Amino acid sequence: MARPGLEGPIAALGAAIGSTIGKLFRLTVHERRILLVCGCAAAIGAIFRCPLGGALFATGILYSEPEFESDAIVPSFVASVVGYSIYMQLWGYSAPILEGVIDLHFTSGKDLLWYAMLGPMCGITAIFFSVCMRTVETQLRPRFNMPVWMTAAIGGLCTGALACMLPQVMDDRYHFVQGVLDGTFMEAESVKHYGYWMWAGLFGLIVIVKCMATGLTVGSGAPGGVLGPSVFIGGMVGATLGAIGLAFFPDSFPEELRQALIPVGMAGVLAATMRVPIASMVMVTEMTGSYGLIAPLMIVCVTSYLIGRGWGLNHEQLRSAADSPAHAADPVIHLLESTRVSQVMTKHWPMTITPDMSLDEIIARVQPGTRPVFAVTKDGQLKGIISASDLGHVVGADNFLMASVIVAQDLMTENVAFISPEDDLFSSLAIFAREDHEVLPVLDLGDRSKWLGMLERKAIVDHLHERLAQTHTQAFSEHEGLGALEADLQVDQLILGVSNTHANIQKLFVPLTAVGKSLKQCDFRKQFNAQVIAIEMADGSIQTPPDLDAPLRTDQRLLTVVWDTPPASDTQEDDEADED
Repeated sequence: MARPGLEGPIAALGAAIGSTIGKLFRLTVHERRILLVCGCAAAIGAIFRCPLGGALFATGILYSEPEFESDAIVPSFVASVVGYSIYMQLWGYSAPILEGVIDLHFTSGKDLLWYAMLGPMCGITAIFFSVCMRTVETQLRPRFNMPVWMTAAIGGLCTGALACMLPQVMDDRYHFVQGVLDGTFMEAESVKHYGYWMWAGLFGLIVIVKCMATGLTVGSGAPGGVLGPSVFIGGMVGATLGAIGLAFFPDSFPEELRQALIPVGMAGVLAATMRVPIASMVMVTEMTGSYGLIAPLMIVCVTSYLIGRGWGLNHEQLRSAADSPAHAADPVIHLLESTRVSQVMTKHWPMTITPDMSLDEIIARVQPGTRPVFAVTKDGQLKGIISASDLGHVVGADNFLMASVIVAQDLMTENVAFISPEDDLFSSLAIFAREDHEVLPVLDLGDRSKWLGMLERKAIVDHLHERLAQTHTQAFSEHEGLGALEADLQVDQLILGVSNTHANIQKLFVPLTAVGKSLKQCDFRKQFNAQVIAIEMADGSIQTPPDLDAPLRTDQRLLTVVWDTPPASDTQEDDEADED
């Protein structure tokens, strides 16, 4: 598809529609991101008639590694099925894009040798395709420094010239691929006259020219996509290998194998150019009905992907979810989502009062320097909340003289946000942020009049620190490689607490003159112009603060602050000694 095709632009359009809907409904950034992926899935599932492949493609195209956007998988499945169903309802449930493929099956292990050759051919073709695109985008366009419309016009003119020499590159409905699959373009008379090598050369030339034409069209700035061209080019790569097989073994090369190489080649090039091997094999299976070719599809897609993944056409792809800013907080979010409010809440809230408690009594219970939150309860039911700001308004008012008359019921806020014990901490944090509270009441989900306790924002932070510390300990104990870094990390924590404005941190061997002596005995700071802040033991553990009375050993290392010049206090002592 050298001219602008439907597949690439419709994927971007679907993603844009999903993102726009998220903005209209003022959804969160995370929810808008999911809608963007869903829009792409619906568009691909509809235009390629592959609902499952569309969902896998949209959730996997974000990363160059075989990884999926897990949060968007289920919504993408739904969106892709809906998009596919609506499209088919409007335009009809037509046959697959290639006829006759549904009857092809993988039946012989000997055929794997040909598929083993097809995979590298697809990977190398994907690299050449990428080179064509990058040459136009990054070298030719910047060199001429022309407006986008002019470079697009020149690119279209060059593409037209190529199409005049080889019209097959303009096929955007896979008619030529279908003709090669059926054998109508390889009639017996022409084969007898020219031989199969001529057809192999023609198909290979189409692959090369198609890559160049698409690079000139899309790379020059014209609107269009590379999904359709990738599928077409892959089909031609498979046709080229099939013609080569017939040229070498005209009487023994199976016709079914020659045909099967075409849809499998489609998936191979798509897997490498888009770097979505799993989605590619599923997409082509649904598009062509090649369910009997699953085994060769797996071999070719994986092989092609491994060879060509460094040259993918999508430069914006990240390596994996771990490199995505959107997933930077995933470990923390997972910890919070896996913890329920009931595990962290305070069941026996110390600042619990009754509705009839006077303001004098309430103020008497306030500890200096604290910002208390009082729970006003009666018979196990929460009546309201009194915050520090509520008390501040009353204390600063003229009616403070009536403090003995004012009671808790007059001060409390009745309609307050609450959470249930089954809520997770991550969703609770959203309520904290929305309400701007430090404490939230916990009510029974079945009986909302039943008060169970309070959840402090600080308790969530403390729990998170505790869980992260446990994860840190488990990681270092389970993985030997990480264990080697543990001592260095402890040293880094020590260094962070030491000012190095006039000093530098060094790890030193124990001086021979200090072996067998304690730090106190050898007066290490004065003798070596360094302050020992920690001792690394033979087993890698860090002793901090160091034991001043323990004898030093040769198998220890001293973490020291070394001054370029003696510290001020030492210099002053030396000056005073000289004066004496």
